[in-house]
Amino acid sequence: MRLRLTFHTGARELAWDDVLAPGRALSYALLGSGAPELARTLHANGWGPHGLVPFGYGAPVFPSARRSRGVYTSDGPGVLEMGSPLPEVVEGWAKALASSPVIAWGATAFIVDQVESVEAPEFTSGRAVFRTVTPVVMKVPRRDENDERVHRQVWRLPREPEWDVYVQSNLRRKAETLGLDSDVTLDEVRWIGAKRSFIVGGSRGGKGKKPGACVEVAVSGPPRTLAALHSWGLGQANSTGMGWIGA
Repeated sequence: MRLRLTFHTGARELAWDDVLAPGRALSYALLGSGAPELARTLHANGWGPHGLVPFGYGAPVFPSARRSRGVYTSDGPGVLEMGSPLPEVVEGWAKALASSPVIAWGATAFIVDQVESVEAPEFTSGRAVFRTVTPVVMKVPRRDENDERVHRQVWRLPREPEWDVYVQSNLRRKAETLGLDSDVTLDEVRWIGAKRSFIVGGSRGGKGKKPGACVEVAVSGPPRTLAALHSWGLGQANSTGMGWIGA
């Protein structure tokens, strides 16, 4: 399930460092207001056997804004999507937003005009095409000259070694986290966007840059599992806005 917020703002542009980073703090702040016990649980321990955090969000978009090279313009009405496969997370956000006419996206105020719930597609065929609107990030173990894993991890981009293996493993771990059928397969990578890096919020209040690329992938699996993944995101670091799947 997702929430789609329509809003407006007096700001005419967002700093690039604030395109994604504020969303994590906002997600926890809203959940802390609407479902405080759940917020504390997710922040401290994550969810399920793998301790993952099952929510995601996209960057705020401004469909009518005039594009300007090198500037993230914010003219006109904006749209922000947030989602989670856990209904209680979405319900907590909605409860908080019902009494929050203004939300803080970093230093920018968003005046909320409308909040609507959007159900995930049913994926009755057992197949889905996911196209992300924020980069998919994936970190994998580094290997030494003997192909043995070492402690340090490295970023992987689509088409690089092991990327598809670890993305599929991540999809299955998410299903296990939710207690759903984990027989999910990454069938095909259909499109890869340009490499992008975004500043994102960290678990201890700090910020860091994560590299990745938007992708379109074909996935097969149980319909309920595919619907849950659609509300969560693709790859790692979804709770920082990475790997958000377009509607």
